[in-house]
Amino acid sequence: MTLHDEYARRTPFEMAFPDGERLRALGVEVDEEAAARGVDATDPHAFLTLGAVGAVVHRLRGADAPPEAARQYGALVFHAVRFQVAGRPLYVLSASASRHLVEGPPAGEASAPAAAGYLQLPQHLFWAGPVADAPPESVDGMFWAVSGAGSLHVLAVTGVRPDRPGFGAHALPAAPLSDVGAWIRADVREHGEDYASALPGRELDRLYSVETAGELLKLLARFFAYLGAIPHAGEERRAVSEAAAAEAGGPRPSALEFTRVGLVP
Repeated sequence: MTLHDEYARRTPFEMAFPDGERLRALGVEVDEEAAARGVDATDPHAFLTLGAVGAVVHRLRGADAPPEAARQYGALVFHAVRFQVAGRPLYVLSASASRHLVEGPPAGEASAPAAAGYLQLPQHLFWAGPVADAPPESVDGMFWAVSGAGSLHVLAVTGVRPDRPGFGAHALPAAPLSDVGAWIRADVREHGEDYASALPGRELDRLYSVETAGELLKLLARFFAYLGAIPHAGEERRAVSEAAAAEAGGPRPSALEFTRVGLVP
């Protein structure tokens, strides 16, 4: 199994919102409407009450979607807008840095490097599930957004595959930003080690499983702390061309500039 981490793969942001200009316009509409109504657009609950947002969520979910799908699409729109407004901060975590963060807490404070962003994990290294009869899904990464009230909101993305459209989006419970540092050293699972996996091939490829929301929040908090303590671990890079990615046999690349975060000895 290839644990790809050399460049940014096409992101869920680009898949769901290929029209960047339309999303920029939505961000402006959201800010104007929120200001007129005196609500905080960085709070997801207030965000979803905005008329401009409701129209986009309705269009995305389609007429045949169940009512509960509105919440999932609403969370996706919220994080996409916050990501856009923050300047599209995209971070790619290398496999070696990922393993370092799984194995132990880094030094440093868990301070978000931007008000919102997307952390893309190595392809096929972390797996979620199985849930019910569905097979395990690879975890592509996590959107995060910090609200004006100081809460951290996270949306995990799973099941990004070239052989099918769409992906899974899973909103984690909000956490006070002041408490995120405590997650760095938390033991989340009631039984067994965090990130331990029972997947076939786990020993050969050293794969990890994510069984709880806390494990994702713990990984994100450790990423925040690691990058904060060692800023030069992040290297800003330009997007890879589709031709170069195809020639190298890699996945479809993102068109966004990104920061690759590797392991610094």
